[in-house]
Amino acid sequence: MNKLNILQINDLTKKYYNKTALSNVSLNFEPGKIYGLLGPNGSGKTTLMKVVAGLHKQTSGSVLINDEELSYKTKAYVSYMPTENFMYDSFRVIDIAKFYNSMYEDFRLDYALNLINEIKINLNHKIANLSSGQIGKLKAVIALSRDTDIYMLDEPLNGVDVLSRDTIMDIITKSYNENKVIIISTHLVSEIEKILDNVIFLKDGMVEIFGNAEELRQSRQLSVEGLYKEVFRNA
Repeated sequence: MNKLNILQINDLTKKYYNKTALSNVSLNFEPGKIYGLLGPNGSGKTTLMKVVAGLHKQTSGSVLINDEELSYKTKAYVSYMPTENFMYDSFRVIDIAKFYNSMYEDFRLDYALNLINEIKINLNHKIANLSSGQIGKLKAVIALSRDTDIYMLDEPLNGVDVLSRDTIMDIITKSYNENKVIIISTHLVSEIEKILDNVIFLKDGMVEIFGNAEELRQSRQLSVEGLYKEVFRNA
């Protein structure tokens, strides 16, 4: 098993009918790093995540997770948090945690319940009665409570208040592990920049920039947010 790169993407292309969502994307992801997948809406971020998670099939190219081609088995290596609220309104918070505990052998129920307690969400409250900020925090907790190799969070800061964004970033950094990969897609770069090790700028389905965040800041004399504005000024 090649632990130098938990995830390797080679010449990945994904087409929907006559639209190309991803074009010849090649990336590699090392354990112990938090990656920012950055780009405006429609740049291909969600498509890339869904291919890696095994929810969409690529048109061409390959994706290797722990040196294995995408398959039913590799789905177990990935915890994917979609943009949408995936939790049933009628469930209580405790029901959601128990549901995912029954769904996934690698779900850490005690870890999830401790985090939920830390962020002060009542376990007996129904999902329907939670605020958008609480929903955002709970989604992150559920996704990061699996003991797996790759965590992918699609726009985790979208539609939540500033204080909830800070809490979500705290949850992400608490879940950091030198053997895991965390990939966060977002267009809210200023808030997430401080926790990123590496950044990927995805523009029109192609990799525009891929590199170490600090090295880019030094070489370009710009923050990651400043570089983002420069690259996507006319996007």
